[in-house]
Amino acid sequence: MSTLDDLGAGTYLSVTTFRDDGTPVATPVWLVRRDEQLLVLTQAMSGKVQRIRGNPSVLIAPCDRRGNLQGEQVAALARLQDPVQTLITADLLEHRYGLMGSMAAWVNELPGGGGEHVGITITLV
Repeated sequence: MSTLDDLGAGTYLSVTTFRDDGTPVATPVWLVRRDEQLLVLTQAMSGKVQRIRGNPSVLIAPCDRRGNLQGEQVAALARLQDPVQTLITADLLEHRYGLMGSMAAWVNELPGGGGEHVGITITLV
């Protein structure tokens, strides 16, 4: 079973959210551990955000950049962050991933690039 230490040490995290009909949708994301939580950043208008609004229960697992699982999935709860928390998460991710993290956020802010971000706090259950 993946522990918080294992999950937080990975480069990528698979976050599986659920559609209204229960269909799972997995997405690989960058992450940063903060205390007993994992923080991720995503586009505010993404399907992942819509699904979390409808159902905060998620499954998480370490994965590679293509989303191939590298460990067992564990149950967690996801909570969308407010704008201040989102800025903190963005700064932490930029610090962890360096130039690539900065560029990913910058490109998404360009016209047609995906729009604003929202942070997600993930807590194991």
